[in-house]
Amino acid sequence: MNTTLRHWKEAATLILAAGRRLAPAGLTSRTPEAPGSPLASSCGRSHLPHKSAFDYDVLLLKRSSKSGFMPNAYVFPGGKVDPSDFSSEWLDIFKSFRDSPRFGLGSVTQPAESRPPMFATDRLHLGSPVPGEVAFRICALRETFEECGVLLAVSKQEAKGALLKGKEATRATCAVSGLCSSELSRWRTLVLQDSSNFLRMCRELQLLPNIWALHEWSNWLTPVAGYSAARFDTAFFICCLNETPQTLQDEREIVRCQWSTPSEVLQSYQAQEYWIAPPQFYELSRMCCFPSLNDLHNFSSQRATEGCEHWLPVVVLEDKHHISVLPGDKLYPSTTSGETQAETSTDPQLEEPQDNTALHRMVILNPYSTTLQINIKPKYNHLLPVIMPTSAHDPQSQL
Repeated sequence: MNTTLRHWKEAATLILAAGRRLAPAGLTSRTPEAPGSPLASSCGRSHLPHKSAFDYDVLLLKRSSKSGFMPNAYVFPGGKVDPSDFSSEWLDIFKSFRDSPRFGLGSVTQPAESRPPMFATDRLHLGSPVPGEVAFRICALRETFEECGVLLAVSKQEAKGALLKGKEATRATCAVSGLCSSELSRWRTLVLQDSSNFLRMCRELQLLPNIWALHEWSNWLTPVAGYSAARFDTAFFICCLNETPQTLQDEREIVRCQWSTPSEVLQSYQAQEYWIAPPQFYELSRMCCFPSLNDLHNFSSQRATEGCEHWLPVVVLEDKHHISVLPGDKLYPSTTSGETQAETSTDPQLEEPQDNTALHRMVILNPYSTTLQINIKPKYNHLLPVIMPTSAHDPQSQL
């Protein structure tokens, strides 16, 4: 684990998209392969797709009102890294893959000097032979199993077969051959009691956490003006499943599991039915570029080899508004150590931005009203979000 972090604890989260058993009729497939493609260029300007356009749902978990971090919020599965995620014992479990580059994960073309520190940090120097790219995936998979009972794991034979066929070719499945629900339930109870039991489970059942099904998506850091004293440096991964798995909340931190389309979640947020944090708002808005699960999977698996940005939002106060400024925006500081406090601005362009102004920000009018102002080109072949209507009374929002 990275004990040198001053401001954050390391964490990992999983954006889990799953196909519906009955896809909507007449769904068209549109895959933007680069930010300059027609659909990609429309992202950031278009209205949300109609909910019936999606052939998949995304999983959100409602946190308990007693939770110390973001109580009552709807979040993606995930949580804080446990020391066992970096245990050297994983080397034996991944014996067939540990000597291959990046444990069989696809290589990233992003220059090492621009990689997010959580991926670029020399873990061996910190006492672990497990690369961060592997350990953070293990963390996301373990937390998903703990919080909602979804286990993404494969046998060693299945893992080898997937790599031989090309791990990007097919979507993941939750089915684990030969395991009954009672056995998984028993192991889940043990993992909830002690996170290190996830490693023990994989060893005894001869399973591999399916790290190859998780694709690097983004990296968010909790700002100073966050919603909790806790601050996290979080790796966001994305995974596409063929079918929606059964879920069961842990009844400790998680009190509800919710499967909905990205546009449904955003509209429920706008209607004040759910509360989601700014990173969830941004990433769900990006997913609205892909009503097709196949397109989302193809894009995310291919784009992941580009790498991702390291985003620390800086909060600017404007009257009663909070503007969460992101890298690339004209107000974003050239350097920040993580100690940047919320600033006050009288910039008139916060309300009426000009076309020639570099914008990359979320304007938060109140906890249930967030709008995006973005006109920059995303890095690492990523997408701009679809812009959500600003008013629930907008006829375009009645989807």
